[in-house]
Amino acid sequence: MMSNVRVRFAPSPTGPLHIGGVRTALYNYLFAKKHKGVFILRIEDTDQTRYVANAEKYITDALDWCRIPFDEGPGKNEKFGPYRQSERKELYEEYANTLIKKGKAYYAFDTSDELNAHRKQHEEAGKTFIYNWHNREKGRLVNSLILTEQATKKRIENGDNYVIRFKTPQDETLILKDEIRGSITIDTNTLDDKVLFKSDGMPTYHLANIVDDYLMKISHVIRGEEWLPSMPLHVLLYNAFGWDAPKFAHLPLILKPIGKGKLSKRDGDKLGFPVFPLAYTNEETGDVSLGYKESGYFSDAFINMLSLLGWNPGTEQELFSIEELITTFDLSRVSKSGAKFSLDKTNWFNQQYLQKKTDAELALLFSVILKNKKINSSESYVEKVVSLIKERAVFVKDFWSLSSYFFKTPEDYDEKASKKQWKEGTSVLMNELIIVLASIDDFSSKTIEETVKSWISSKEIGFGKIMQPLRLAIVGEMKGPHLFDIIDMVGKDEAVLRIKKIIKTLS
Repeated sequence: MMSNVRVRFAPSPTGPLHIGGVRTALYNYLFAKKHKGVFILRIEDTDQTRYVANAEKYITDALDWCRIPFDEGPGKNEKFGPYRQSERKELYEEYANTLIKKGKAYYAFDTSDELNAHRKQHEEAGKTFIYNWHNREKGRLVNSLILTEQATKKRIENGDNYVIRFKTPQDETLILKDEIRGSITIDTNTLDDKVLFKSDGMPTYHLANIVDDYLMKISHVIRGEEWLPSMPLHVLLYNAFGWDAPKFAHLPLILKPIGKGKLSKRDGDKLGFPVFPLAYTNEETGDVSLGYKESGYFSDAFINMLSLLGWNPGTEQELFSIEELITTFDLSRVSKSGAKFSLDKTNWFNQQYLQKKTDAELALLFSVILKNKKINSSESYVEKVVSLIKERAVFVKDFWSLSSYFFKTPEDYDEKASKKQWKEGTSVLMNELIIVLASIDDFSSKTIEETVKSWISSKEIGFGKIMQPLRLAIVGEMKGPHLFDIIDMVGKDEAVLRIKKIIKTLS
């Protein structure tokens, strides 16, 4: 087992947390817990232009619902805090200046107009514009390498806008190791001199990320593959500071259910499924996006589904508790290629977890729905109902449509079934059946079934002539569990009332 494992989940508070972000947090959590390590939450809010006020709370609420709480983070065990990058601004400036002093970074005074002009020239020539040694050495852009130290100082004193850029090494070959993707070779001449410190006095992601990971003693950086192109720069920054880099692992994308590409909110809206763990309200537009919680998914089913989107346990097992996931999870079994999201499979997981719960647990959840409908039933009655209908349910919210007839008389009858099952003479037979039911003293499922079937046999008619219209009378549709169990549950008086009602309605 590895020692001193410290991993971090570092989302930006720019909106709701996508399920791809939740999976990143989950894999970090599982890896940390497997190796008795620490799972850290860090809020990367250096981009103040995209900051959303309620996003940080959304992130922490989502992690709590998923039952993957962080060990260190904002307001919790702040051993290496603060854990919001906006509160560490002076720290980053200090490290940016360290790189300048070491000759690893420089001031650049290029304006947006100048940069755009150079991009346009390159595009017209059919080339890609790269801001690196090529520009620095040939003096094509205005920056400190063209100016003397004194001239640079004067421009800063005059209030000229500048950024601090990393000085990418020339003519070097980087050999990088990714825990999932293996060895990666990079020619440094293809890399930009990335901005490390912006003109607004805030660091970019690249500088803040490296400094924080170093100071928080991060041992493994487990993040999405969209950050793979940044890995060379990050390793170069570690080298420039003279620090040991953590191990890197870049996770595959979660793909659309149909076609290629990364799963997006638009896909969820189009195909009717959530892409966020919790519901989210856009404060600017007022738009509400449903989450998995509000859509009726169990958090453990959601996490189980998510764990297998990109990771293969190496066995046929599909249902894992969080404890089993911690024991089994291994980065070496994470796929390089993207994992396609499946709504059917997601629903299957929820159904499996629903079936695993006790009738008492499910009845408690169903009781909330019943109370909202102003229906009061005993716990034992609701438990019995749940035991009869749960196998047909995917969500607890399905219980009402599957069992409403246990709690109230059907208001109407399925039109197609009515035409098919209610024939000439059916009303006469149903009136006779009322007399049969009224005669039963031990009104239990077994006795009712024996009595009714004996009566049908004595009439020398097909069972369908009675059983089908009887189900329609009791349920309102041709669905439901064992009919005599239902009749037992609703009771003699209610059963008779329902038969009388359908006779009156359909005759």
